[in-house]
Amino acid sequence: MVLNIEALLPQHQQAKRIYVAYSGGVDSHVLLHLCAISPMIKNKLSAVYVHHGLQLAADAWADHCQHTAQALGVDCLVLRVNASPKPGESPEEAARNARYQALKPLLSSEDLLVVAQHQQDQLETVLLQLFRGSGLKGLSAMPEIAVFGSGLLLRPLLNIGKHLIDEYAKSHALQWIEDPSNKLSDYDRNFLRNDIVPQLQQRWPGLAKSVSRSARHCAEAQAMLADVAKDLLANLIDLTDNTLPIDKLLQLSAAEQRWVIRQWFGQMGLKMPSQATLGRLFTEVLAANEDREPLLAGKGYSLRRYRNKLFCLQTKAAESPFQGVWDSSTNPLYLGGGDYLRWSMASQGIDLSVWQQAQISIQYRQGGEKIRLPHRQGSHDLKKLCQEAGIPPWQRSVMPLIYLDGRLAAVADRWLSADFYQESHDGCVRLHWQSA
Repeated sequence: MVLNIEALLPQHQQAKRIYVAYSGGVDSHVLLHLCAISPMIKNKLSAVYVHHGLQLAADAWADHCQHTAQALGVDCLVLRVNASPKPGESPEEAARNARYQALKPLLSSEDLLVVAQHQQDQLETVLLQLFRGSGLKGLSAMPEIAVFGSGLLLRPLLNIGKHLIDEYAKSHALQWIEDPSNKLSDYDRNFLRNDIVPQLQQRWPGLAKSVSRSARHCAEAQAMLADVAKDLLANLIDLTDNTLPIDKLLQLSAAEQRWVIRQWFGQMGLKMPSQATLGRLFTEVLAANEDREPLLAGKGYSLRRYRNKLFCLQTKAAESPFQGVWDSSTNPLYLGGGDYLRWSMASQGIDLSVWQQAQISIQYRQGGEKIRLPHRQGSHDLKKLCQEAGIPPWQRSVMPLIYLDGRLAAVADRWLSADFYQESHDGCVRLHWQSA
């Protein structure tokens, strides 16, 4: 079989720039060589080597990649990254995440990043996902094309057998790097590649091809079900606060509920919840009495209910909130935890001259605060106002209270004291609270 990169990569015709993720190994070398000998692709081509710094020979590998690319008449970029694992990350995951985060900024909307993953890589990915108990999304493994940064990521060799890639490398006398860590079976993927897959392929020679076909079937089913879940979510979600109504959610079947939750997580850019997390969500949060305020913490988020609403809240960094005098020339004012407070000119609000002359200070609820509201009689307890407005308890404690010369003038951007309320054509200050 002759490898024709122009047929494998039809998107090259619309691409402005094509980047090849080039590690120096045999697979990425073959991909780079295929692109470099194509007159239609070469003039758009750049190689990119990501320097993880994990191997003593990494500097020599970077030099090899630059010299190889130069010999092919191709520019080569070297990107240095910190691939140290974060808590809960495996070394493989940390290296992959660091690599992708370094590559994303390279691409504009008309650019492509091509990577050399092939049919056996797909087989290994499906097996790894299977052993982890993944659902359809995991078993779909790697897509041939995906949005990546502002451009696209493509895997033109994904349906090409490893033996064809090796044959191409030998027939063209390519010189590539052998990473010694690939021989170690300490990592799960290496264990599969070195010890398990060869035995499976002895029994089932066409295994990689058939498993790749199964992955495509899973991807098709995943896409269809995701469309259904997207429609279900669109009919449920309250876009004003990104919450789900619990009574309507519970009217769906158990399978539909799980799909909607996963779709909700995907829409927020969160990692998919595990089966155990979904089970706890239904038993501990959704099944709780309405007067309860259960909390289910996950990685980077927490799930909470208040009244009939299910909230998914981003976990904020531990940061002391701003408290003290606000120089209104600082606009917006960073409050900590991703929250901001700013002011703008308006026809209703606090009189501008009062705002400019007063000492403005920021405080938070201690309990017992009261405020008079425009067009309402008497003073109102903040706790009762929050209950009337359906503000969840965890939001009440972070709502900034704005004091002018020691008097409560506003509660975030929700309530303004009648003592300071004015109406004047563009002569008033309006407050805006942006909460993460």
